[in-house]
Amino acid sequence: MVKQKTIKTEISLTGVGLHTGKEVKMTFKPAPVNNGFTFVRVDLEGQPIIEADANYVVNTQRGTNLEKLGVKIQTPEHVLAALIGCDLDNVIIELNASELPIMDGSSKYFVEALEKAGFEEQNAKRNVYVVKEVISFTDEASGSEILVMPSDHYCVTAMVDFGTKILGTQNANMKSIADFKTEISESRTFSFLHELESLLENGLIKGGDLNNAIVYVDKEISATTMENLKVAFGKEEISVKPNGILDNLTLHYPNEAARHKLLDVVGDLALIGTRIQGKVIANKPGHFVNTQFAKKMAKIIKIEQRNYVPVYDLNLEPLMDIHKIMAVLPHRPPFLLIDRIIEMSETHVVGMKNVTMNENFFVGHFPEAPVMPGVLIVEAMAQTGGILVLSTVPDPENYLTYFMKIDNVKFKHKVLPGDTLIFKCDLITPIRRGICHMQANAYANGKLVAEAELMAQIAKKQ
Repeated sequence: MVKQKTIKTEISLTGVGLHTGKEVKMTFKPAPVNNGFTFVRVDLEGQPIIEADANYVVNTQRGTNLEKLGVKIQTPEHVLAALIGCDLDNVIIELNASELPIMDGSSKYFVEALEKAGFEEQNAKRNVYVVKEVISFTDEASGSEILVMPSDHYCVTAMVDFGTKILGTQNANMKSIADFKTEISESRTFSFLHELESLLENGLIKGGDLNNAIVYVDKEISATTMENLKVAFGKEEISVKPNGILDNLTLHYPNEAARHKLLDVVGDLALIGTRIQGKVIANKPGHFVNTQFAKKMAKIIKIEQRNYVPVYDLNLEPLMDIHKIMAVLPHRPPFLLIDRIIEMSETHVVGMKNVTMNENFFVGHFPEAPVMPGVLIVEAMAQTGGILVLSTVPDPENYLTYFMKIDNVKFKHKVLPGDTLIFKCDLITPIRRGICHMQANAYANGKLVAEAELMAQIAKKQ
């Protein structure tokens, strides 16, 4: 079991946004399990939170841009790539402006800061989506395509073709996430001169200089353009190197452009919100096709997780039978609604109930067409979760469990006499002060029949 990871301590960086030109302070902070990557705008009232979620992508011109309830996060892809490249799962990123700092146009400085903060494992299993078949997305307008195929680990190949003499076809490979730091992280963003001219004329690259973007010269530079570039970059002299890039920069790799496109793919696919076990192949990638593919993957994963039904061998000896359950729970028949505990760890518990026609509630609900009441299914899930939270105290017989909150309850299928119900409860947050916050699912006949987000607390008997 691969555990989730966060950083040990907070660490800050300052820089300017490439497009806004505004100075920004960014702070990486440790985050609890299942938090994922979240951005916090500390400069705004209420310090709103924007999750790194593909569904919040609103614009992909000159970078990936997120927006939630009017709050924006601009160009997060290099930071997200660093977080994935450092094999992290849960980190809070505080910002005092909308755009993340460009630094040198790569992920290098973010990786260095995260390593300085240190990494630590958390007491929760990492959620990984194992790719079982080829999944692809094609942008017909540009001819860009991304696909993922089955593999025993996460790896990425990027193939780019810019159709220019100065920068033609290039490929880049990341064989595993362990190669991100040494092979990919220091690859810098780039632009072509004809793009740069338009951006400068429209005031869209205020934080750029010759140290955070490679500029490929794909056309003759007029005297007017040369003067504009000098002003924009604050340089007395600017010239073109023999390899076709503006001076002040030396390429780290001959295929640095392709490596940076691969870096962008890693960062944009972090917006899926779930780790991927599969081989990603990106042909002519860009932020639009990257994020559209991320949205498609996130939707597929959500549907599969919703429809996933765990399988347990009910013939095995249970972890707890009815007698052991009654030694822990204060409930008694007819309100004791679980018969067995099948398995349990520090973060989850699985229970079972055989639904028979002899249940008291079938007398009135509904005698001619008996259906188990939904509220009792929720209660049974809560009792299963109660076993988990009571297992954290040495004398569970001296405690009672009380509901605090029930959210997002959904009933999907009827539960009838003769059904066997399986209840699976997973902690959303660690148990603290006897409070258990969990995602609970109920299954029967190979289907998800009910789900709910539950919060309960144990209290000592008076």
